[in-house]
Amino acid sequence: MSKRQSHNVVLKKEDGGLEFYPMKPWLRKNRQHLPAGFDPDVNTSHELRRALKSIGWGLEIEQDRVLLIKPSDDGDTTFASDILGNDPETEEGLSPEETFEETEVTFGLERDLQSALRANIGQLETGLRIIDDGKERVTEAGRIDITAEDLHGNVVVIELKAGTATPQVIAQVLAYMGAVSEIDVKPVRGILVAGDFHKRVVLATRAVPNLQLKRYSFQFSFEAVK
Repeated sequence: MSKRQSHNVVLKKEDGGLEFYPMKPWLRKNRQHLPAGFDPDVNTSHELRRALKSIGWGLEIEQDRVLLIKPSDDGDTTFASDILGNDPETEEGLSPEETFEETEVTFGLERDLQSALRANIGQLETGLRIIDDGKERVTEAGRIDITAEDLHGNVVVIELKAGTATPQVIAQVLAYMGAVSEIDVKPVRGILVAGDFHKRVVLATRAVPNLQLKRYSFQFSFEAVK
């Protein structure tokens, strides 16, 4: 029988050392660090660790414990690796079941988000008109979730991310915009829609005036069945 791994938050001390705290109790007391839509009283440790990793936290897996490394003010997490002497986890360390489940859930959420947005594109921005014939546009850089046109005739590349958008997404959106600009004889701008954004995504977008960030949220309604 495999031994259960404890999940711990790792913080950098002022003197350069490390502090360790059980993950879920720490997150309950420091909810401002939770990714959007996650709750330590609802989500499993595996779900929480994946969510934290997606917003830039470091992840170290040892034989009997999992360490979630809170980034320093400059976004660095290597300080823990230097002290612990461990290598960060890679996808090779994940079971096939975990990898498949994460991919399947994310894919499903993004598909649902795309369907909802296509049906209500005006809620994203007044005057937007979808111009991709209801399907993802295929470009040299990949498939664009939604291609639209704004009131000024600009082509609008819309990229959707379930959960938190990581820094890698910026390069993805810019590649789509570049691919479209080579084909369409029109100005191109981008909109990245996600549940939340890594700090580096927000900072990077400040230097790209034709790329906007839009945060989505859900609203539930209920009706009696009988």
